[in-house]
Parts: sequence; C-alpha cells; structure tokens
Amino acid sequence: MDINIQDYKRVGVVTVGGRIDGATAPDFESHLKDIIQSGQNNLILDMNNVDFMSSSCLRVMLTTRKALMKVGGRLVIADPSSRVTDTLDIAGIDVLFEVFADREAAIASF
Repeated sequence: MDINIQDYKRVGVVTVGGRIDGATAPDFESHLKDIIQSGQNNLILDMNNVDFMSSSCLRVMLTTRKALMKVGGRLVIADPSSRVTDTLDIAGIDVLFEVFADREAAIASF
C-alpha cells in the first residue's frame, strides 16, 4: 500500500494505492488518525490506484467518516477504481460516501 498526503486550505487529500487489507489497514488507519488529530476535518480519499480493499479497509473508512462527522467534517472519495466501486456496492455502503469522478471535483465540493 502506498499513501501520499497533500494538504490544501480546506481539505486534505489522501492518495492511496495498492492493496488495503488486514495487513495494511492499521497503517492506513494510523495515517488518517494523524491527519484528523492535526486539525484537518475534511478529507478526500483518492482511490484510483487501489487494487484491492478488504473489510478491514471498509471499517477504517467508516470509523474515519464517523469521527469526521462528529467534528462537522466530511470524508469523500475521488476517482475510485472499479474494484473500490464494486466493493463499496457489494458491502452496501456506497450510499454513505459522496463519490466524485476526479480529485478536482472533490476539492471543489469543499
């Protein structure tokens, strides 16, 4: 799993690539928690290069979304790979996340 973080004025963009599974989800969660603790309440997950995501990744996404909502923030997804889209749909949680076709549209939503 690869993670790159870019901080903008109103939002943080977390670009994730590779596999997010039981082995890598704790690292993913740690990065997201660090961003939130630094004071960033709005996050975009750019998931174009995610090859696989397990239920562990879904749990991290849901707990991050919940944490951000408590402080008036949002978690959105930008440019999801077909694997990400399918996994969210199969899990039945696709309706919980705003999904944007590209990073620019997601940033503009804030």
